[in-house]
Amino acid sequence: MTSMAVSNALLWVLMLGVIVALWALARQVGILYERVAPMGALITDAGPKLGDASPAFDLPSLAGQAIGIGGERPRSQLIFFLSPTCPVCKKLLPILRSASQAEKSWLDVILASDGDSTQHLAFYRDQKLQSFPYVLSADLGMTYRVSRLPYAVLLDEHGVIRAKGLINNREQLESLFNAKEIGVASVQDYLQRGAHAHSGESA
Repeated sequence: MTSMAVSNALLWVLMLGVIVALWALARQVGILYERVAPMGALITDAGPKLGDASPAFDLPSLAGQAIGIGGERPRSQLIFFLSPTCPVCKKLLPILRSASQAEKSWLDVILASDGDSTQHLAFYRDQKLQSFPYVLSADLGMTYRVSRLPYAVLLDEHGVIRAKGLINNREQLESLFNAKEIGVASVQDYLQRGAHAHSGESA
């Protein structure tokens, strides 16, 4: 009976130790999360540079509309490159819909791809993408040197490239908007500038 009581006591002590350890681990994870800067869209060096004027395009959409990309526009444009065979692209569609609605006062979202129109029309209908202009153009992707998907390019109302990069989640998509808003190439660029300014003040 005494040995059973001792065993129970040891188990309770062990359980309390595990709880304390988990609490300490959770606290450290929280601290680490606060210290690690959020990663924005991954920018590639290929294609037109940030700050350059984008080439202008006039393209037909899958719905038969004439879609202008680049040049002077009433609002900014987000060209989102995707593919029917890209799982991450499909995962991002609800996020893209939400962002398009939230930013509709200043932004037009255009879906872009290339390839067989029959496959894209089926994808367009299955995913209920009728609220977006959807264009097919190999030249468009080649101009921006799109080699991986999903990829996005943000143009301001003057057709100037303000942000671009690979997009894998909501945070990376929103980082393009944030980069334009604060006038930098990317969130990483903003953080790097802040670090340099801080080191300069320290010196």
